[in-house]
Amino acid sequence: MYNIFVLIKQVPDQGSKAGINSDGTIDRAKAKRMLNPFDRFALQAALHIKKEYGGVVTAISMGPPPAVEILLEAMEHGVDQGVLLSDRRLAASDTLATAYALYKTIEHVGKFDFIFCGLQTTDGDTAQVGPQLAERLSLPQVSYCEDFSIKNGKLEARRIIEGGYQIVESPPPVLVTVANSYHHLEYKSFRDSYKVQQLKRNPEEMAKVIRTVDLDIIGADANRCGLKGSPTIVAMTQKVGEIGGHCKMHEGQTPEHMVQEALAACDYKALLKTK
Repeated sequence: MYNIFVLIKQVPDQGSKAGINSDGTIDRAKAKRMLNPFDRFALQAALHIKKEYGGVVTAISMGPPPAVEILLEAMEHGVDQGVLLSDRRLAASDTLATAYALYKTIEHVGKFDFIFCGLQTTDGDTAQVGPQLAERLSLPQVSYCEDFSIKNGKLEARRIIEGGYQIVESPPPVLVTVANSYHHLEYKSFRDSYKVQQLKRNPEEMAKVIRTVDLDIIGADANRCGLKGSPTIVAMTQKVGEIGGHCKMHEGQTPEHMVQEALAACDYKALLKTK
């Protein structure tokens, strides 16, 4: 039986329109919310360990109270329990502050064999939190992992590298960041979805399965979290307007004919003059 942690995050829905606050941060309160798409692959990896080798999966998230939604969603897929780190003092945390807060949360939750993280988040795109967390926990790490198995008690993983792949192995505990070339998240089960619906009707039972903690509970230094603990400075955030356009497909002819059609559709002589 393995103790498996998976880190997931609630991010603004990419299909919704999110505004910008006066301080340059995203107005998350007005944007629709969703599970970070990259974390779906990490979630599938954690559930694979549980299904194939046995274990308990704990989903951990950091965010405002509404982030409990993605923990419940993870439970619909088969996660056993969740932990939400929620504290106003965490607002505007950069990757350094986030990794520190998650490190203290994991220390508080307890022992583990595997930690799975998504490759990156759609609202940050840094891919830094996983490796920083591994460093703080003094763990071996496998980044850009696209497949793995457990052989003789060791994790054997295939990780993406430039021009190919690399096979590495490590005994647990180990942290793995999962690439989006890994297997897609399987559908929710009726049984787990029914359990979640029952939990939503019973807040007391939900509190037993999904714990909410703050910086004081996990023993974190508030000065190392949030804006105070974030050396990264965001000078300015702008909302880029949508750019319209059109596309015409040319097919079924010889390459020479299609090239002539493409040239006829644009002012290529003007383009050549700008070179």
